[in-house]
Amino acid sequence: MENGKEKYPHPEFIAFGHRESVSASTSMNKMDEMEEELKCPVCGSFFREPIILPCSHNICLACARNILVQTPDAESPQSSRASGSGVSDYDYLDLDKMSLYSEADSGYGSYGGFVSAPTTPCQKSPNGVRVFPPSVPPPAHHHLLPHTGVLPPVPRNSCLTCPQCHRSLTLDDRGLRGFPKNRVLEGVVDRYQQSKAAALKCQLCEKNPREATVMCEQCDVFYCDPCRLRCHPPRGPLAKHRLVPPAQGRISRRASPRKISTCTEHELENLSMYCVQCKTPVCYQCLEDGKHSTHEVKALGAMWKLHKGQLSQALNVLSDRATEAKEFLVQLRNMVQHIQENGVEFEACLVAQCDALIEALNRRKAQLLSRVTKEHEHKLSVVRDQISHCTVKLRQTTGLMEYCLEVIKENDPSGFLQISDALIRRVHMTENQWGKGSLTPRMSSDFDLTLDSGPLLQTIHQLDFVQMKVPAAPILQLEECCTQSNSATLSWKQPPLSTIAVDGYILELDDGTGGQFREVYVGTETICTVDGLHFHSTYKSRVKAFNSSGVGQYSKTLVMQTSEIAWFTFDSASAHPDIILSNDNLTVTCNSYDDRVVMGNTGFSRGVHYWEMTIDRYDNHPDPAFGIARGDVMKDVMLGKDDKAWAITDGGIGKGATVGVLLDFSRGILLFLINDEQQGPVAFNTLEGMYYPAISLNRNVQVTLHSGLPIPDFYTPGESDPAGSVC
Repeated sequence: MENGKEKYPHPEFIAFGHRESVSASTSMNKMDEMEEELKCPVCGSFFREPIILPCSHNICLACARNILVQTPDAESPQSSRASGSGVSDYDYLDLDKMSLYSEADSGYGSYGGFVSAPTTPCQKSPNGVRVFPPSVPPPAHHHLLPHTGVLPPVPRNSCLTCPQCHRSLTLDDRGLRGFPKNRVLEGVVDRYQQSKAAALKCQLCEKNPREATVMCEQCDVFYCDPCRLRCHPPRGPLAKHRLVPPAQGRISRRASPRKISTCTEHELENLSMYCVQCKTPVCYQCLEDGKHSTHEVKALGAMWKLHKGQLSQALNVLSDRATEAKEFLVQLRNMVQHIQENGVEFEACLVAQCDALIEALNRRKAQLLSRVTKEHEHKLSVVRDQISHCTVKLRQTTGLMEYCLEVIKENDPSGFLQISDALIRRVHMTENQWGKGSLTPRMSSDFDLTLDSGPLLQTIHQLDFVQMKVPAAPILQLEECCTQSNSATLSWKQPPLSTIAVDGYILELDDGTGGQFREVYVGTETICTVDGLHFHSTYKSRVKAFNSSGVGQYSKTLVMQTSEIAWFTFDSASAHPDIILSNDNLTVTCNSYDDRVVMGNTGFSRGVHYWEMTIDRYDNHPDPAFGIARGDVMKDVMLGKDDKAWAITDGGIGKGATVGVLLDFSRGILLFLINDEQQGPVAFNTLEGMYYPAISLNRNVQVTLHSGLPIPDFYTPGESDPAGSVC
C-alpha cells in the first residue's frame, strides 16, 4: 500500500510468483472478482478439463461434446435410427435458429452419438448457448465413457460453435482431441476452489447452512455432520463412497501429477519448441516433417519468459487504469452527494422566494419545483448509471488482472504459451476501454438555474427560470489552431458540461511584440482566421464568451509564431480585369496596350522584405513599373502615378533581366536592384500601414515572380529594426 492506494508489483516480481502482502479480505474480494474468468460460458460452472478453441476462448471438454452439431453431409451410424424420416437429428442452421437437444434424457442412444427423437429440448445459458437441463444431468459427469477414462468417438463432419464469439469450427478426424488442453486454466481453477473450500457450507441444510465437514467425491456434495448422518449413511451402496475433508474435495480429481505436455498432432512427442509464425508450441517431429518445418521457431523457455514479461508490462498499464477508475468512482460518488446538497439548497431558495410572493405565485411555484426535481433526478440518474457502468467494467478488469496474475504463476511453459497471446490481447483491449473520455463525468453537479424574483405582479404568470450566470471560459482547440504565412486560424469551444447560453465570443490578439491585447473578432462563430499579421512575429491570443448577464473569463492564452519568410503570389481577386495570370499566379502579363496594375496577395507592415521578378518577354520597349502599393491603388494607370504607390521605371532592362525589390520598414526606404546592381533607394517620411508588392505592365511584357528570398548580403538592416524581424 502506498499513499492509501494498492500498487501492483514490478513485472519481475510477478514473473517469479511474488506478491506484496495484502489483507485476507482484500485478497478474497479479488478472488471473487476473478471467478467470472474461471467459469465455462456453456454450463456456468467452473471449468473442468478446459480446451482451447482456435479463437482463443475456452470451454469444458464435456460442454464442447454437448454442443457439437453434425453437418448435413455427415454419414453417422446413428442417423439410420431416425424413425422413418431419414433426416439428421441436427439441421445445419444459423446459430440464432439452431435447436440442440440433449441425448442424456432421450431414453436411448450412446453418449457419443447423435440420437433420434424422442428428445428433450436443452435450456439456454445467459449467452445463448444451449445446455443440458439441470433436472437430467448427463451420466458419469458427462465427460468420460465408463471404465475407459477417454472421450467417446466424435461423428465425422461435426461442427462446433464457440459460445462466446459464435465462430463456427469444423472438427477434423481427431475430433475434440485436436484442441489443446488449457492446463494453466485448470490449475488456476483448482487453486481457486482450494482457497474457497475452507469457507464452504453444507449443501443440504435448509436454513442457516452449517459449515461443511466432509465432501463425497462420488456424490460431489458437501455435508455437515448432521446431514451426513441423515443423508449419507456409511452402509449399503453408499458404503464404498469416499469422504474427504472440504479442503481436499475440490481438488480430489487431481489424483495423479500433471503430465508432460504432448503435441496434439504427434501424441507421443513432447512440446519442446515454439513456432513464431503459428504462435503455438510444437514438437521436433512437427519441425522435421510437419507444417512447421519451414517456419521460424524459438526455444520454449525463452518465449515463455518473453511472453510473461509482455503480459506483466501490459498488466502494469492496466493496473494504472484500474487505479484511475477507482479514483474516478470516488469522484462520482462525491458528485452524488454534491448534487443532493445543491438540489436541497436550490429547492430551499426557490421555496423561500416563492413564499414571498402572493397567492398567484404559489401556483407557478409548484411547476418550478417540478422542473427542479426533474433536473435533480436527471443528474442523479446519469451519475448513478455511470457509477454502475464503471463499477462493472472495473470488476471485470480486476478479475482479468487477478486471473492473469494466477496464470503467470504457472510453471508450464507450453501451457502458458497456448493462452498468453490471447491474454495479452485481452489485457490490451481492456486497457483501451479505459481510454480517453471513459473517466470523464457525464454530468455536472451544479444547477445552472437562478430564479429572478424581481418582476412585478403582472408578470407572475410568465415567471420562469432564467440563466443569470456569465458563460464559462472557452477552451481553445489546439489541434485546429494553426498559422500559415502571416495569418492565424483559431478555434475554440465551450466546456463539455456547460449548459449556460452564449450569445457570442470576443477574440483578442496582442501586437506581436508583447503589447496590449486588442479585439480582432466579435461574433457567434467558434473559428476565426486573422490575416495581415506581421511575419516572423510571436502573437498571443485569447477568447472569452458573453451573454445577457455579462462577459465570462478569458480562455488560456495561446502563443503562435508566424512564418519567418514571406511566400506570396500575385492576387487574381484584386487585379485589373485585363491582367492574365498563369503558372499558379506567379507569371503575369496583360491583354491591353495600356498599363494595368496587379498586386501580391500578402501585405507587409513591419520588418525587411525582398523579392525578385524576372522579365520573360520584353517587346517594343514598354515601361513596366515595379514597387509597392496600398490596397486601394488605382489599377488602370501606371504604378506610381497616384499617391497610393511607389515604383521604379528606369531603363536598363530587357528580356531575361531580374528586378529586385527590397522594402525596409525600419529605415523607411524602398531599394531596387537590376541584375544585382543597386539603383538607389526611395526614402519615405512615414511608412505606416499595409503595403503590397505591385507591378504595372501591358501586353508587351511578361514577368515571373520569385518570393521567399533572403536579404541580399550587401544589405544590413537598420539599428531601429528589432532583432529577428527580418523576413
